[in-house]
Amino acid sequence: MSEQLRNEALRRRSHQAALRTWGLYLLSLVAWVTAVLALIFVGFLVCSQFTWYESSFLYHLFSWVRDYVFFVAMAAVLAGWVVISYQFIGKMARDSELLLAGAEELARPGADPIRLPPGLKRAEDQLNLARERAFRAAQAAREAEQRKNDLVVYLAHDLKTPLTSVIGYLTLLRDEPELPQALRARYTGVALDKAERLEDLINEFFDITRFSLTHLELELRQVDLRRMLEQVASEFSPVLREKDMTCVLELPDPFQAACDPDKLARVFDNLLNNAFHYGYSGSPIRISGSVAGKLAVLTFSNAGPTIPPEKLERMFERFFRLDPSRGTGSGNAGLGLAIAKEIVEAHGGSITAKSDQQQITFTVLLPLDGPA
Repeated sequence: MSEQLRNEALRRRSHQAALRTWGLYLLSLVAWVTAVLALIFVGFLVCSQFTWYESSFLYHLFSWVRDYVFFVAMAAVLAGWVVISYQFIGKMARDSELLLAGAEELARPGADPIRLPPGLKRAEDQLNLARERAFRAAQAAREAEQRKNDLVVYLAHDLKTPLTSVIGYLTLLRDEPELPQALRARYTGVALDKAERLEDLINEFFDITRFSLTHLELELRQVDLRRMLEQVASEFSPVLREKDMTCVLELPDPFQAACDPDKLARVFDNLLNNAFHYGYSGSPIRISGSVAGKLAVLTFSNAGPTIPPEKLERMFERFFRLDPSRGTGSGNAGLGLAIAKEIVEAHGGSITAKSDQQQITFTVLLPLDGPA
């Protein structure tokens, strides 16, 4: 609808500009005809004040003009019409050439703005705006291409690392049939751990690709967020015990909201997983909730190293990891928070992060009635 309004406004401005041009052209013709008639009238008045002699050249010239005044006036009007038309047509031709030259500059986005005559100020502004947009689009395309190339290199490295380990341990098991049973079991366990890490990496990559290339369809229904979070925390407790961490829930009862429980559970799981990997051992993860107007407010907080502001702003970027070495070691591709953001925004909500004084807090806002 907005595109139609813009096109309609553009057509209206073009029509008004054409009317102004034609109005000025007709006004110039009328002014010229009026000037010719006024000049003839004034000429007759002035000439009638003098005594003329037949022997004078001017007497014969003015007599001829008087006898053929209609044709003289028509000739003057036609001459003026030709000159005025030539001026208008020439101006439009020059303006068209300048507009074409300015349009050619759009193919060469640069720092210098396009300059046109004062009469073409509006066209100049529009061309410079289009050029700026083209410049930004070209820059964004280059950055996207660079990010894609970086992503390919990153994925190749992170996929190759566990795969190389799997191949190495399996090759060792094949080439050393006399290995002790305990050592064989150890090598098998390491190979399995690396293979599972590789599977996690591939699964996360497929998830973010699926969310990016297809429209995220939600299956909404009324859900008690308290019960959902209790279940997610319970399922996550064996993982938390590895670092002697606990999960503390501070939620109202009931705590209802319209959402897709399967996808929202993925958000909660990713937030808990992030708290587990980057939180201090032995520290609690606190999940609190409240209702603010038509919004459900959820906060996930845990003790952990303070995140610098420049990294905090990139927390929800795809394939961004606070600690690349830790991410590789844990099989975390830096996709969990990006997926969480896409799911929350699909619900019509938002997710933000804050880090201060060794405390990390994620805040999730969800409409109680689902996306508008």
